[in-house]
Amino acid sequence: MHLVGQMQVYTLSGQVANFKTESTLETEKFILALNANLKNSIVIKNAEEMPEEFHARYNCKEKTYRYIIDNSKYGSAIYRYLEYHVPQKLDIAKMQEAIKYFEGTHDFKAFKASGTSSKSSVRTIYKASVTQSKEKIIIELTGNRFFI
Repeated sequence: MHLVGQMQVYTLSGQVANFKTESTLETEKFILALNANLKNSIVIKNAEEMPEEFHARYNCKEKTYRYIIDNSKYGSAIYRYLEYHVPQKLDIAKMQEAIKYFEGTHDFKAFKASGTSSKSSVRTIYKASVTQSKEKIIIELTGNRFFI
């Protein structure tokens, strides 16, 4: 397959992006070329040709956002900018109970950033969860769309 036209790429964490290209490289070589030119913090795992009208942001059916709280005493130098550090022990059971109130369709106007181009602040959260892995607390929200 040659990648002429609309492209869709998938990163390690499942992010999807799209762009137009006139490249005639085969898919695997195109992925290698992209990865060779991207920052080390970004890795393309897959690519495929898409119809011209496809848009990764507007055609998506759902998105999952993952927030990580480092609940250790000192935090992490390596993940400092990827996780939020809270040294006080958090009550996971209470967090798991509270997160369920996010599920369903709600008006999230209070969470909307000023200047956001979204006309409506009504969103549907299909799944909301809080889990713990050692000193990491993982909060995941899956919904129909989020504020950008």
